[in-house]
Amino acid sequence: MTLHTAVPGRTPDDVVTTTALVKTYRQGTDEVRALDDVSVSIGRGRFTAVVGPSGSGKSTLMHCAAGLDTVTSGSVVLDGTELTRLSDRQLTRVRRRRIGFVFQSFNLLPQLTAYENIVLPVTMSGARPDRDLVDHLCHVLGIAHRITHRPAELSGGQQQRVAVARALVSRPAVVFADEPTGNLDSRAGAEVLTMLRRSVDELGQTVVMVTHDPAATRYADRVLTLADGRVVGDDRTTPRGPAPALVTGTPRRPR
Repeated sequence: MTLHTAVPGRTPDDVVTTTALVKTYRQGTDEVRALDDVSVSIGRGRFTAVVGPSGSGKSTLMHCAAGLDTVTSGSVVLDGTELTRLSDRQLTRVRRRRIGFVFQSFNLLPQLTAYENIVLPVTMSGARPDRDLVDHLCHVLGIAHRITHRPAELSGGQQQRVAVARALVSRPAVVFADEPTGNLDSRAGAEVLTMLRRSVDELGQTVVMVTHDPAATRYADRVLTLADGRVVGDDRTTPRGPAPALVTGTPRRPR
């Protein structure tokens, strides 16, 4: 039995809505149904965790909701725009301007400094970075003293903090985080999760995180559980992650 999560009552406060979403793949002569009639709505300014066993469809759901993958049937509406009706060029524009991404592998460009990696989504869209926002993000994330360094000179936790700043710098409608702590030790992972939590509480950001780590769900307001391509659980929670510690010090601009 498929669990539908309030899509029929979609409101303007829902940033992402999927309706009757189906995604199938071919494996030889077999058809694999990665998503099977998934209808969910994601509220604005909330931290939603998506969990489930390997092969449950959680990453596929995120990729379809973010316009990174096509759907077989159904619809995806992101910030008022139906992604399933857009051309590849239009999808690229939406992803660049209205979506932030944080991946397990960081995906930083090695030849660029931390600062240049952070502002890349803005510069690629032809806009000018908001230096006050960049400075604020670097200050809050504790990387203000590292922004002139390249990724190879940063720890894994610092690289992921750069990735979080990059995801937030364009003031996106939603940030999708795919296993953001997968390559980090427990301490660095907790720090990154705390920063994502702070982006929700202090910046009003919407975060959707796919994770296999039950401990990571403590930072979320809501936990969606998938199994066999269907939503089988939808729990509203009270975040129980460690209280964030403010970072002290004066942000430093790159020279």
